Amino acid sequence: MTAVSASRTKGLDLAARADRVREAAHRMRHHMLDMGEVQGQGYVGQALGVADMLAVTYVDQLRLKPEDPHWEQRDRFLLSTGHYAIALYAALAEAGIVPADELDTYGSDGSRLPMSGMASYTPGMEISGGSLGHGLTVAVGMALGLRLRSSSSQVFNFLSDGELDEGSTWEAAMGAKHHGLGGLTAMVDMNALQADGKTESVLSIEPAEEKWAACGWFTQRVDGNDVEALLAAFDAAAEQAEPHGTPSVILCDTVIGRGVPLLEAREKAHFMRIDEHEWQQCRDQLTAGFEGASA
Repeated sequence: MTAVSASRTKGLDLAARADRVREAAHRMRHHMLDMGEVQGQGYVGQALGVADMLAVTYVDQLRLKPEDPHWEQRDRFLLSTGHYAIALYAALAEAGIVPADELDTYGSDGSRLPMSGMASYTPGMEISGGSLGHGLTVAVGMALGLRLRSSSSQVFNFLSDGELDEGSTWEAAMGAKHHGLGGLTAMVDMNALQADGKTESVLSIEPAEEKWAACGWFTQRVDGNDVEALLAAFDAAAEQAEPHGTPSVILCDTVIGRGVPLLEAREKAHFMRIDEHEWQQCRDQLTAGFEGASA
């Protein structure tokens, strides 16, 4: 079976699409907590924050075949931030590319799901993310290569706001505009936190919208935890996409630990240590919040 964008194939209205994505994001967040508990620590906060972004991407946008991750006509999703792998694994499980029961092996010896993403290990992982600032350069080259092959496949590149501190990111941004890569969409997690502190304190990236627009990109900024806003932004990017056109960027303001008040309140949230007795509390809060919002 080929999974493609619900908006292109099923004729669902925005409300129905949003409900479908929210339910997927909720399941993904539970998977993230389960994986985090295997190690007792990790990048759980970032994962919870970007669950809505990845749910929209994998449930509503990407063209792929779950049974054939290397399908030639697939859209490409590049995770530049390799330490966000825990979030992507949850999305791959939701998409049917990775078996859900395999998530229990997260970060363990011999697992196909290492703590930092590696393309050689994991089905559906297009690149090995690591040192920040390289993902968009790879995405530009990939988009160029696909266009030279007359492919209609789209390239989606996930970046963190910390990667906007890297010069290579802006070199790639200018290159994408220069080459008219209309089939390229960048999505940036604007969670305002880096390993060394708040993004504005490490190296301010604002005004981010103006900087991307100055590089010639179709630029949007939305609440990255608002599913309807995300869907509208991706739809707008898709409407203006063409092989020789303008690349798109969606800047997504997210909340670290989204859906779990206990974790949203944590100050040291970049790499979280969560006590053994707190994991079930996190799950309970997540379930209560979702059920309350759905009532």
